[in-house]
Amino acid sequence: MGLTAPESGSVLAIDAGNSKTDVAVVTACGEVLATARGGGFRPPAVGVPAAMDALAGPVTRALSDAGLPAASHVSACLANADLPVEEEQLAAALDARAWGTSVEVRNDTFAILRAGVAEPRGVAVVCGAGINCVGMRPDGRTARFPAIGRISGDWGGGWGLAEEALWYAARAEDGRGEPTELVRTLPAHFGLPTMYALIEALHLEHVEDGRRHELTPVLFDTAAQGDQVARSIVHRLAEEVATMATVALTRLDLLTEETPVLLGGSVLTAGHTQLDDGIRDLLSSRAPKADIRVVTASPVLGAALLGLDRLGAGVGAQERARAYWSR
Repeated sequence: MGLTAPESGSVLAIDAGNSKTDVAVVTACGEVLATARGGGFRPPAVGVPAAMDALAGPVTRALSDAGLPAASHVSACLANADLPVEEEQLAAALDARAWGTSVEVRNDTFAILRAGVAEPRGVAVVCGAGINCVGMRPDGRTARFPAIGRISGDWGGGWGLAEEALWYAARAEDGRGEPTELVRTLPAHFGLPTMYALIEALHLEHVEDGRRHELTPVLFDTAAQGDQVARSIVHRLAEEVATMATVALTRLDLLTEETPVLLGGSVLTAGHTQLDDGIRDLLSSRAPKADIRVVTASPVLGAALLGLDRLGAGVGAQERARAYWSR
């Protein structure tokens, strides 16, 4: 399908994560007509039809508030769109909803990347509940990883960090591992006296399993106090972030060019000094031309900019959209 003329048309931008969904309707001139927010987008848990039903609420509100029956183009950056076949499946499901004349689905990490750069060129590493990395060039080339867990070689993310901290603390308490303050700080977070008590509480679901992610900030606090085991986990995450970024840059032939490397997600934007310094030190030797930036802009801006790229919108439209989310 051809591009819509840049002076006309509209973008339905969708950034759908595991915990929340943001939607915006943006004109080809970059004017934001309406926004809406909804719940999490979890096709693996509820199935694609139910996930699309959940999207329908905020999408319908945004289109209604914008006074449009549909948009010219749907730019959707979606969690759990980890493989091209999943992007195709979700694009077909979105197309069936007739919310736009054309549809493009990308993994939600692309929204972080596009939100942080003036043109679609660079690499982004996102570490929140999970970890992922993507890269793109203006000519359409991309670099990405499956990012579906240990079976695809992934390590890190808030959930993985909490699991690692629990593993080391459990072994330290029963004598299988080296001493660490995590033995005290992890159970104390839940008001419990020992790791054994925390293990029991998690196993019997006296502490909800979903609350494990609360232990990630505890890990970083313990590392900041100088605990060597906690610091080793943080260092491993810095290694993982630097490795993913370097590989993506290499795949895109950008390793020897000055290129933005964007860091996003709750873990990488929290200002953890050891982690931040570790990533910068590692990339300074492996990818010395990397321009490291932390992205705090709303990811739905990235989805909107990708849509404006598709419409052939100019720099003025992009700047107008950025100004809206910079207020």
